[in-house]
Amino acid sequence: MISKRMFLTSAASAVIAAGAGFIGVRPAIASQAKWNKGDGGYAADGADVVSYFSLDADARGVPGTDSFVTEWNGARWRFSSADTLATFKTYPARYAPKYGGYCAWAVAQGYTAHGDINAWHIEDGKLYLNYNRRIRTRWRKDIPGFIAQADANWPALLTT
Repeated sequence: MISKRMFLTSAASAVIAAGAGFIGVRPAIASQAKWNKGDGGYAADGADVVSYFSLDADARGVPGTDSFVTEWNGARWRFSSADTLATFKTYPARYAPKYGGYCAWAVAQGYTAHGDINAWHIEDGKLYLNYNRRIRTRWRKDIPGFIAQADANWPALLTT
């Protein structure tokens, strides 16, 4: 027969073990907020990430200002207007760059490199940054293939 004390000890151990399993998953979830913040401490080097979706394909990124700032998913974000800030606040995951704003081509190769706000590409409604325009040209030669490789590599890069 199990005593009340043994039962409570076993129950507490089970709860702790279950919690430890849950806690073991949390760092991976939390680390998904790995953002390339550049020298200024802002995600996407402080560019207005919403603005990319209305720019011509080879235009330069639009810098945000300190007048329109928000925090989301472990990073600070800047915007060029109250409208783009409000749009981001409503749909942040839609506008945040893939792979934390790191170079998408580099992530496809298995490492991270800085993403240049002037070397960007929109594919299937997602924003991708590249190291520079020369790498963006390379990226554009096989976008679906590089996205598949980067999607496979990104989870491991989150923990490094």
